[in-house]
Amino acid sequence: MIEAVLWDVDDTLFDFTGSERAGLLHHFEAEGLPSDQAALDRWQQITTSEYRRLAAGELTYEQQRRTRVRRFVDRPLSDTEADAWYDRYEALFEAAWSAFPDVAAALDALPHRKGVLSNSSTVHQERRLTALGLRHHFEVLLCSDRLGRAKPDPAAFQAACTALNLPPAAVAYVGDKLDIDAVGAHNAGLHAIWLDRAETATPTPTGIHRISTLNELPVVLAAC
Repeated sequence: MIEAVLWDVDDTLFDFTGSERAGLLHHFEAEGLPSDQAALDRWQQITTSEYRRLAAGELTYEQQRRTRVRRFVDRPLSDTEADAWYDRYEALFEAAWSAFPDVAAALDALPHRKGVLSNSSTVHQERRLTALGLRHHFEVLLCSDRLGRAKPDPAAFQAACTALNLPPAAVAYVGDKLDIDAVGAHNAGLHAIWLDRAETATPTPTGIHRISTLNELPVVLAAC
């Protein structure tokens, strides 16, 4: 029986992609940079590359953020300058923050204990969940910056289960990324639930539960 549900945050609870798009376009325009789809695609490519290095332990959270800025503007910046550039973006990003429409009701309805496991900064996710009015749902909030481990490393999922004082078999994990969230959770022994909001054509691997909205979650949890 599932006793607790662990959650990813970005693009699972928090509409990171929509909020990021709005914030980036406003920021690029304010910085006198191209503010179009090509610029967004380039930012995303850089972000994906540097997040891989973060997950591999090659960079700290702050280092990967500065590296993303330097690569995007394509000129040398001091740490202070890179931080200031990113802070200007963050202000516009935060102004656009929103949760997905199905989140509040889903969290209110589930009787399970709840926690967060995120490949992000603890400070950032504390602020986001608080600003969105969701922080009170979670008794545990663990992020890769303090864990020293990042999803899909089984050790990250197991650390979250330990924080809940539960075995992996009693915990479900809900996340939007098939490889990092669902497959990672499954390999760590948790019940893996892939939230595929876009309803992609990607086949569902064996052992993974797939939903397209959180409205489907109670049925899946009851069947686990």
